[in-house]
Amino acid sequence: MAGSDENNPGVIGPGNIQEGLRGRVGKFPVATGTNRRALSNINRNIIGGPPYPCAVNKRGLSEREAFCNKNPPIPVHRPLTRKYAAQLANKQQQQLEPEEIKKPVRPVPISSEPEDCNIIDVEGYKTSDDFSAPTFVQHTEAMLEEIDRMDEVEMEDVEEEPVLDIDGCDKRDPLAVVEYIDDLYNFYKKAERSGCVPPNYMAQQFDINDRMRGILIDWLIEVHYKFELMEETLYLTVNLIDRFLAVHPVVRKKLQLVGVTAMLLACKYEEVSVPVVEDLILISDKAYSRNEVLDMEKNMVNALQFNLSVPTPYVFMRRFLKASQCDRKLELLAFFIIELCLVEYNMLKFPPSLLAAAAIYTAQCTLSGTKQWSKTNEWCTGYSEQQLTECSRLMVNFHRIAGTGKLTGVHRKYCTSKFGYAAKNEPADFLLDPPF
Repeated sequence: MAGSDENNPGVIGPGNIQEGLRGRVGKFPVATGTNRRALSNINRNIIGGPPYPCAVNKRGLSEREAFCNKNPPIPVHRPLTRKYAAQLANKQQQQLEPEEIKKPVRPVPISSEPEDCNIIDVEGYKTSDDFSAPTFVQHTEAMLEEIDRMDEVEMEDVEEEPVLDIDGCDKRDPLAVVEYIDDLYNFYKKAERSGCVPPNYMAQQFDINDRMRGILIDWLIEVHYKFELMEETLYLTVNLIDRFLAVHPVVRKKLQLVGVTAMLLACKYEEVSVPVVEDLILISDKAYSRNEVLDMEKNMVNALQFNLSVPTPYVFMRRFLKASQCDRKLELLAFFIIELCLVEYNMLKFPPSLLAAAAIYTAQCTLSGTKQWSKTNEWCTGYSEQQLTECSRLMVNFHRIAGTGKLTGVHRKYCTSKFGYAAKNEPADFLLDPPF
């Protein structure tokens, strides 16, 4: 018996055609074996088969036959076996796959040279003992080191201390005149020279000396404290005395009269409640009469050409203390130091603004134990730390000897609770050269 084509593709072979023709042409049809069934019976047993025996399932052209452009064989119905169902399932799965997966992967040719010639194994050059780093690698490393160094410099610049706006909190205060406060103090800096006296003016006096001047001012500080006058009055009194003595010779017995009269003028300029002349005569132990005081008053205003509006150290002290963001303790210590300078004749060589800045600098160093002078202080005062060194060292010496000698009026004043015992602070000896 010839092999069955049941499981082969649905193509009618030549053998089948000839065998069918013999069965039809012969007188008697060829008997079939017991193992073969009619085609109609097979079709009825197929699940999902056509409802009619004559129906034939047709399939489209396969991809291979369509691509080759050949005449396809005549499709015929074939039974659905397990092997054929597996072939259909595999075919459907291949049709669902994307075209990208079906495409073969092209192998990448391995080139002897790298595609990116700029990629260099720097570590390989560094660790290699046989070869040194190429020139461009060394240049790159040098550039990176320079960038790191510049970053460090920029970080140092960023960490620089900023200058504070000391008038920002007073913008709504009309009495603070924030709009032109800087112009005012620029004018004071220019006008302070007109209120200064020659540092050697005592050479023109034939009957008094600098020591007598110190005794007078030390006594007036006590009078000022006893009358409870304003601080501005004391600084203006000392300024009027020096300016008058610089242009007018005075005998020794009239020196106290000059001091009393200068305080009377300063009180009339600064105070609200002015002491009467009799009080000043009484405080001087009635050494002068009322007429002598009034006559000296006329002489002084004429000699000074009625110019009483001069910037004193107190004017700058208030501004510079605000810039230093000081507390009460620092303020009292700074005023103690600068009042010590009022008694000293050799401090007349410094302008009032420099005295004020040096007093605050010395007070800061005294309280902190280290040198302190911020950028805000330098910007507001106009003086660097180096410019204040000479004056500050003299102030430290005055602080050291304030409680000794005969001129102790300032020390006794600042040893009271009213002034916070500022005189009892230890002087900043480390500012001296050499330090004590």
